[in-house]
Amino acid sequence: MPVVLSLNIAQKTKPVDYAREGATGIDKRPVDGPLEISAPGPWGSSGGGVSGDAIADQAHHGGDYQAVYAYAREDLDWWQTELGVDLRNGQFGENLTTEGIDQTHALVGERWRVGTALLEITAARIPCRTFAGFLGRRGWVKRFTQVARPGAYLRVLEAGRVAPGDEITVVHRPDHDVTVELFFRAMLTAPELLPRLLDAGDSVPPYVVAHVRERMAAGTQR
Repeated sequence: MPVVLSLNIAQKTKPVDYAREGATGIDKRPVDGPLEISAPGPWGSSGGGVSGDAIADQAHHGGDYQAVYAYAREDLDWWQTELGVDLRNGQFGENLTTEGIDQTHALVGERWRVGTALLEITAARIPCRTFAGFLGRRGWVKRFTQVARPGAYLRVLEAGRVAPGDEITVVHRPDHDVTVELFFRAMLTAPELLPRLLDAGDSVPPYVVAHVRERMAAGTQR
């Protein structure tokens, strides 16, 4: 049975020299919960997402299409072996550490009932220098990209309360083949896949749709 193994938040941002804003909320720690999850509104909006979770760079993180970030414990365990270090729940900056659900091959537009909230997968996590700086690993963005176990961003279709141990029920799987992994590779390593992202319809963030259409138009002009 898929479950929320851990619910993680950053209760305040921390000043660091490796983040664009000079501070970061990536250092998320497990909490008992339950916590309210709600739709934040567009990028730059205050509030929403997982209640109590601090976000420093609101220009690039948060917002409706990145309201919640989930990462699988199974993938953390894989990285533990690969890196030879212990990785706690929340180590990758995820709000939900899950167990028993394959996020890499989940579909964009797939809907999960988690606690009393209804969440929908919208995108794959794109690694950045803050992620690399937090882990303290040179070449981390390249390595994370090559492995392609990105975890999933979700938007909130119905606000609700979520706690550790809550079951994750997949209540809808859309009729296309745009997986989280395909999304990730299209954005980072295989631009020829970009047009396929449009098959996921309005589950795809508008900024991604704009990027895809721009690249398609440029390709037509060449």
